[in-house]
Amino acid sequence: MPDPEQILERFADGFSFQRRSPILHTPGDYGLDYENVSFPSHDGVPLEGWYIPAPGSDRLIIANHPMGFNRSGLPTQLEPWHSEWAASGNAFEVDFVPDYKILHDAGYHVLAYDLRNHGHSGAANGGITSSGVYEARDVVGSLAFARSRPETRDLAVSLFSRCMGASSTFAAMTQFPDAFDGVRALVAPQPVTARTIVERRLGMLGLADRIDEFEQKIILRTSIGFAERDARSWAKNVRVPTFLYQVRDDMLTEPGDVQTMFANIPVPDKKLAWIEGTTARFDGYLEFQCRPAPMLDWFDRHMA
Repeated sequence: MPDPEQILERFADGFSFQRRSPILHTPGDYGLDYENVSFPSHDGVPLEGWYIPAPGSDRLIIANHPMGFNRSGLPTQLEPWHSEWAASGNAFEVDFVPDYKILHDAGYHVLAYDLRNHGHSGAANGGITSSGVYEARDVVGSLAFARSRPETRDLAVSLFSRCMGASSTFAAMTQFPDAFDGVRALVAPQPVTARTIVERRLGMLGLADRIDEFEQKIILRTSIGFAERDARSWAKNVRVPTFLYQVRDDMLTEPGDVQTMFANIPVPDKKLAWIEGTTARFDGYLEFQCRPAPMLDWFDRHMA
């Protein structure tokens, strides 16, 4: 029987310092022309990404990714990610590049980038993952980059922000509201609060009663507790039309978490859609490439 203290220590390490996952797919694998780009975050951290042009388009989608992923997805069919995600039913690959092809073929330029301490982007803040607190600066950097390039500065812009990328976008709207002037819309798959997902994962380990102890361990590693990582509170500062979608029976969260975020978003033009028939969180990440029509309609209506 593994020692519970050792389990908590390993989990706290993994939660606080994400293993970088490899970029195994590129837009070229799907026949897309693209450019490797590099640009600074709001605080100067170098971020790496792809720019995928759609000639003749006047619309741009900026995409980011969940915690532990990168712009190309997560190779959960391979070790060590396979074993790490198997218990929650998520031991299958997530390839995000088909999302970019769908967007491109629908007439959108795409900018996809790695958040700090992920993919090929720079290390920052001691290598910690902050659930959006510092990653918010990367969201702002991506917008500044798009507005600075001759090819993109006059385009209509919307955001496709996934999971921690969505929480980071909410945090950025809280910290840097002026950066979102002119942003047309946000599609945000599967945002989650740190405490909620940790509670569920501890429950699966039989350690649900150790949540407060776990929080102290991540504070010792990152100086950031759960109250400072609260995407539900940040949602109160969203000011653009927003479409959330979430796996309703996701084993790693619970419906009330996203429902509270949705209720807290103060704009009237918002939508929440549930994905039914699965308990796998990663099915939510693949929803766009399986059923893109509702999300494309959201972008089309707000970027016309």
